[in-house]
Amino acid sequence: MAKSATILVKLVSTADTGFYYVTKKNPRSVTEKMEFRKYDPVVKKHVAFKEAKIK
Repeated sequence: MAKSATILVKLVSTADTGFYYVTKKNPRSVTEKMEFRKYDPVVKKHVAFKEAKIK
């Protein structure tokens, strides 16, 4: 079997609430770090989420 092209990454809230999402990423086609504006239920707002490694 071939190795999967996708890896799991953690999207951490920039509002320093500790809230995060886990998503998949294809590192062959998307080489830069991902950044999205998503909903953070702790602060009840849309904030920027930046990519971090899953430990």
